[in-house]
Amino acid sequence: MRVKLAVKPSSHARAALAAGLACMLMLSGCASLRGQAAPAGAEAAAAEQQSAQIANAGPQTVQPTKLQKFLWVFSPYRPDIQQGNFVSQEMLSQLKVGQTREQVRFLLGTPLLRDIFHADRWDYPFYLARGNGELTTSRVTVFFEDDKVVRIDGGNLPTEREYIERIAGPIKTPAKK
Repeated sequence: MRVKLAVKPSSHARAALAAGLACMLMLSGCASLRGQAAPAGAEAAAAEQQSAQIANAGPQTVQPTKLQKFLWVFSPYRPDIQQGNFVSQEMLSQLKVGQTREQVRFLLGTPLLRDIFHADRWDYPFYLARGNGELTTSRVTVFFEDDKVVRIDGGNLPTEREYIERIAGPIKTPAKK
């Protein structure tokens, strides 16, 4: 017994389906990653060094675009998400070369990243994603030698007051009578 299909797929439908899949791949970015070779050797080290310098340059804040702000009207509530160690300018100013690991832990807290392959390096990354789409990131890296601080990367950090104003809004001082 032979069954015949009621509707035969046309070549136009197949072409439209293939074009739709190709557009989806291009828009999602999957197709753009193919064919890119990972940098090797000195190029990889230079790229890693450059990205570390950018990350340690201070906090980077990305503001949402006008379109994103408009579309947020139609989206559900999104809470603020804070991850990592917040290091303020006041905390960083107390950190000095020659201090011990215990002193650094007392000033900055326990590091979020302690790499087994880089035992003489502590990273303090910070990530704050506001519900309105604003994204703030920063990173402080402390390097040790013989359990003493030899170098500190990261700077131009906000003060504690600026950080609180960013989260809760401007601090209002009572008017004097």
